Amino acid sequence: MEGLVLRVRLVSGDSMDVSYDDPGAGSEEELIDHVVSTLSNESGVLRCRHGDRLVVLFARSVSTVEVAPRGAVL
Repeated sequence: MEGLVLRVRLVSGDSMDVSYDDPGAGSEEELIDHVVSTLSNESGVLRCRHGDRLVVLFARSVSTVEVAPRGAVL
């Protein structure tokens, strides 16, 4: 399955769009559940991409996550 595009709002108020992919996820719902459960833990960390760059999101710096509609462009 293809990855998700997430709009992440940081505690600082800044926001950014990143892509997250987990080849082991069977469906979009499973992938969303994985993102939410990871970021709900205080020590949760997600490796995402912003264009060609690797971005590591730490749960303690994220205030909200929005799953972008299909066709979102990074």
